[in-house]
Amino acid sequence: MRRMPSPDVPSSDATRAPPPTADHAAPAEPLPQWTSESLLRGGREALIEHVGSIYRLRLTSSGKLILTK
Repeated sequence: MRRMPSPDVPSSDATRAPPPTADHAAPAEPLPQWTSESLLRGGREALIEHVGSIYRLRLTSSGKLILTK
């Protein structure tokens, strides 16, 4: 009778997560950062163009941000 491996023990290296690569490393410089107030300029909505498409950033009545295409 063949014995099955325990489900919580990986049976090979293929099931393990790969080591971190340069893509997953911390950025060398800080990321750009803006406040929602500066994007909305006192309003509740702003339009953002990305690769030829327009996205709408909205501030909800509960203070959350929603980005839609």
